[in-house]
Amino acid sequence: MEDYIVISRTDPWEFDIPGVKVITAREFLLDPIYANKKKMRIFNLSQTYAYQSFGYYVSLLAAARGHKVIPNISTIQDMKSSVVVKILSQELDDLIKKSLASLVSEQFVLSIYFGHNVAKKYDRLSQKLFNLFQTPFIRAYFVKNDKGVWSLQNIKPIPSSEIPVDHKPYVEEFAREYFADSNPGFKKRKTYQYDLAILVHPDEKHPPSDEKALAKFARAGEKLGFNVSLIEREDFPHIAEYDALFIRTTTQVNHYTYHFAQRATAEGLVVIDDPLSIVRCSNKVYLSELMRRQKLKTPRTELIYKDNLKTVVDALGFPCVLKQPDSSFSLGVVKVKDEQEYFKVAKELLSKS
Repeated sequence: MEDYIVISRTDPWEFDIPGVKVITAREFLLDPIYANKKKMRIFNLSQTYAYQSFGYYVSLLAAARGHKVIPNISTIQDMKSSVVVKILSQELDDLIKKSLASLVSEQFVLSIYFGHNVAKKYDRLSQKLFNLFQTPFIRAYFVKNDKGVWSLQNIKPIPSSEIPVDHKPYVEEFAREYFADSNPGFKKRKTYQYDLAILVHPDEKHPPSDEKALAKFARAGEKLGFNVSLIEREDFPHIAEYDALFIRTTTQVNHYTYHFAQRATAEGLVVIDDPLSIVRCSNKVYLSELMRRQKLKTPRTELIYKDNLKTVVDALGFPCVLKQPDSSFSLGVVKVKDEQEYFKVAKELLSKS
């Protein structure tokens, strides 16, 4: 897969990144060579991503041509909405507070280049924000409220022409590091027709697939023409490099696995499990209702909530099985034999869901 950095015609490009070609937005949009090329990764560094600008159309047409593009149209739209920015960054609230705790000012601007800031102490926060808003160069704007709590207010792309002179050596270093880590052209390996990522969690106690199963998946994939890579949570920024994502760690809706599925789907990858399937299959309430409507035979099922504990136990009798609605792999599933055990377990499960 070839890497291209796309810049505005008026933007100077002062960085030397091995293996990466630099073209203008006009060239990318109008030259038929790029319209017909396959297996391209486009890093859109146009001066602006405003609606119907050259930068906007670079990301839009790259997607239409089947290229991998950063930022994609979804990310461009997300960055325009302060509401969306706040929603997406909520999971980073604790990290934001910790990272900015020592600052005495009321406002702070963080410049992020390929997931890094020139000050290493902000690297973790920079990487997390880059994961959420995949754009090569971005600025994050933070404010402190009356209670001294920091929050992210806005995210904006940084045109290459606005990079401070003293940041430029760092930017080149970060860019070289990013492409060296993620560019297949830097690695000697067999050529495959497709790239498949398998998302795993090495420390998971009850993984859907053990090491032996994962090895079999990899061998089977390679026989079918897939270059199979095992990836982890930290590899979120590189999702766009692949053609397909196979999630083999336990999925949940309020979880990084769901974000992986969302991002991969937005990038046009084939995804198992896709976001909608995660929402549906991870919830036993949904599945119970679906099976009921399809008239599939199942054990009698009742929904338990705090106000109907007694009613349900009278209806079901003993023994019965209690299940947490969003559990997986038999976790959160308990067989109870009497009323005392029923109330104890039911209250424990209700405290979690």
